[in-house]
Amino acid sequence: MVLFFSSTAANPPVTIYMGRDKVENEDLIKYAWPQDVWFHVDKLSSAHVYLRMQDGMTWEDIPQAVLIDCAQLVKANSIEGNKKDNITVIYTPADNLKKQGDMAVGQVAFHNDKRVKRIHIAKRENPIVNRLNKTKVEKQVDHEQERIDRVKKENAEKRAQAAQRKKEEAELARQRAEEKSARSYDSLFNVEEDPDAPKLTGKAIEEEFM
Repeated sequence: MVLFFSSTAANPPVTIYMGRDKVENEDLIKYAWPQDVWFHVDKLSSAHVYLRMQDGMTWEDIPQAVLIDCAQLVKANSIEGNKKDNITVIYTPADNLKKQGDMAVGQVAFHNDKRVKRIHIAKRENPIVNRLNKTKVEKQVDHEQERIDRVKKENAEKRAQAAQRKKEEAELARQRAEEKSARSYDSLFNVEEDPDAPKLTGKAIEEEFM
């Protein structure tokens, strides 16, 4: 089972989720979306908490209030960390998590340590934890089907974007062709006059065409 929370620290609210136990954490490590962000108490056992970022949000610019919500939820779900003040919570994109064969259940490493950030939490903030717990919903998740649906949706969006780009490029090419054609047409009527040629006026013009 997966526990879902809604954080109103962002507008619109963002989804935060975590596994109910270490076995569920293993599935979340495997199936977390690449754009999700993983949170954990540094150097202590705790829940694996994930933030599902909204479109346009990057892990480097997560609003501070959202970071605090995620960190407070991690702290509250750490047996040892919940009892301590001045703890550190680490976070990183889910696609930076690395699982090796000899690791214990729920244990992870990182592909790139430079992509790991830290946030200091001085103490437990009960108003934040209580607010998040009021939104808690427990769901049975078919992780494999969710992954298939997500990939299908992302591929459909990519195809739509590619089709739109192709349409825009075709329209731009058409406009350029029209502009080129117009310039060629105009040039037929813009032949430069010879400054030394005699000027024909009045009767002389009539005689020129007789």
